[in-house]
Amino acid sequence: MRPTPTELFDAVDVIRTKRDRQHLSNAQIDWVIDAYTRGVVAEEQMASLAMAIYLNGMSRGEVVQWTQAMIASGERMDYSSLGVPTADKHSTGGVGDKITLMLAPLVASFGVAVPQLSGRGLGHTGGTLDKMEAIPGWRASLSNDEVLAQLDSVGAVVCAAGPGLTPADKKLYALRDVTGTVESIPLIASSIMSKKIAEGTGALVLDVKVGSGAFMKDLADARELARTMVDLGTDAGVTTVALLTDMSTPLGRTVGNGLEVREAVEVLAGGGPEDVVELTVALAVEMLGAAGRPVDADEVRSALADGRAMDTWRRMIQAQGGDPDGELPTAQATEDVLADADGVLTALDAYAVGVASWRLGAGRARREDPVQAAAGIEIHAKPGDVVRAGEPILTLHTDTPERFGRARQALEGAWKVAPPGATVVSRPVVIDRIH
Repeated sequence: MRPTPTELFDAVDVIRTKRDRQHLSNAQIDWVIDAYTRGVVAEEQMASLAMAIYLNGMSRGEVVQWTQAMIASGERMDYSSLGVPTADKHSTGGVGDKITLMLAPLVASFGVAVPQLSGRGLGHTGGTLDKMEAIPGWRASLSNDEVLAQLDSVGAVVCAAGPGLTPADKKLYALRDVTGTVESIPLIASSIMSKKIAEGTGALVLDVKVGSGAFMKDLADARELARTMVDLGTDAGVTTVALLTDMSTPLGRTVGNGLEVREAVEVLAGGGPEDVVELTVALAVEMLGAAGRPVDADEVRSALADGRAMDTWRRMIQAQGGDPDGELPTAQATEDVLADADGVLTALDAYAVGVASWRLGAGRARREDPVQAAAGIEIHAKPGDVVRAGEPILTLHTDTPERFGRARQALEGAWKVAPPGATVVSRPVVIDRIH
């Protein structure tokens, strides 16, 4: 669609500006985001502009203005009526990353409200809403009034973002996914931060994953993304901190929706894998500190051990129609993947495990695809563990056993076993802190 005489710019001129490595003006950015949201800028034109941005980058000023324009495309949430500080967390996505499930009720148990507006999985990374929907009766969609009421009564909510928040980002996110422009740091940063700033939280902690199972494979790229997002949040008046965390190995011992809920409940009951507990506690400490309610790690661990966080979890699930005592789905078929030698597991590739789980039915290739709540992978050995030939390293779960073959293909070469007595040097769960 060509612009009418009342339009301020022509989309082709905006594309040429960035194609030729020039700086987009604030007025150009405001117009192109608004015009794209209104349908004046066509999908193919925005695809061309996104590719120009991917190839030529953006200055800090351009990223700031792009983010503000996407926020301005929709409504903004306001939690000032709650009378308590608010804090939110965003993960850039990983394999076995069920941290939100424990983190929201844990932080809320210390008197900080957590409006955790979450998304669905795509490809090899899981989505929080898909995991939560494995709980019988739980619903993801809440009105703004319901979100506020639940924050007031429970202190935590995990739900889908309403349609009125950053509609420009919803359109652009889907377009980037099919045009090879997902990995652009300016576009990733502005997408995440426009949503989080529009959500209205006072403090934000970013979990920026780095490693084979993350979008950022390289530490330098992850650090650049984290710094860009922290600057965007700070400029918008949101107290923002980022942790760079390891995603070379899956997080915890489960990958897949219902399996991860079961593991999250174990953590809320004072147990669970240590890497999951460690990251949950680290992020909780950051969220509470950013919200002005500093608490040390020992006290946070105590809230997991003594049931405070579990109490909040149960009330949070019940408030959204879920049954916290309901039976989680069980896969109709399972198959073990066995070690072929005695020794020490030295590597388990997060990306391969994520793809295998996706192929088993835990994820989706397109946003409209259904997911299997019971599909996924149990992990019996992590790097550093002793394994024996013929014993399971992984157990595959699915309702459609014809998927086992392709899942096994994804796992070829995904782990390494060294001779008995070998030592493993692993990367820490939390690699760095950007503030």
